[in-house]
Amino acid sequence: MSSDEPPRRTLLVFCDSLSYYGPAGGLPADDPRIWPNIVAAQLDWDLELIGRIGWTCRDVWWAAIQDPRSWAALPRAGAVIFATSGMDSLPSPLPTALRESIRYVRPPVLRRWVRDGYGWLQPRLSPVARPALPAHLSADYLEQTRAAIDFNRPGIPFVACVPSVHVAPTYGKSHRWRHATAAAITAWGRRHDVPIVDLKAAVGDEVTSGRGNPDGIHWNFEAHRAVAGLMLEGLAEAGVSTVASRG
Repeated sequence: MSSDEPPRRTLLVFCDSLSYYGPAGGLPADDPRIWPNIVAAQLDWDLELIGRIGWTCRDVWWAAIQDPRSWAALPRAGAVIFATSGMDSLPSPLPTALRESIRYVRPPVLRRWVRDGYGWLQPRLSPVARPALPAHLSADYLEQTRAAIDFNRPGIPFVACVPSVHVAPTYGKSHRWRHATAAAITAWGRRHDVPIVDLKAAVGDEVTSGRGNPDGIHWNFEAHRAVAGLMLEGLAEAGVSTVASRG
């Protein structure tokens, strides 16, 4: 790159595992078949994918303020996408802090026993369990993150999304809190002029038909392409030119 050529922009994506899992499991962040890379390629931008399995909107807030990768990407970022909220709306028979602490149980034999026991209970209790994160807190954490990023990069475009759908036996095929989460995030987006992508519209047929990942929650590559199309529409609504350019 010549010294007078502007630096490449970066698409900064905060996500859960839906963004980097395919029909057979997790994939590297640079796999060209997942939607973040499809979108970045269309823009001719670099991609910074920051995420982890099970992340909620609260984890996005923590990543934005604690992960040095997000600090490094932000000066070059052309847009920010919040690709979480699915885990927020899933049923969680145990409070999140208690559920996530299972990994720290010692000795290992006891940890395996506790993990197996929770795995047995989760699908049975999910139909009556509360969501992993209450809907109003999902919106609150998104706003805290948006405001913090906008403070450092005033006017940077944002796109967010509302939950996908699932038919996962591990959650008893229950998704009774999806509507509340979607409504809260949609209202937040309307208040702050953040375009909202409905993941259900992109992946619903693929997931409910069984053509996605056999786990009933993650997607196939057809779904990833559909999500990429809606994300590009959201970015265009946010003011990002979706015609590939290096500027």
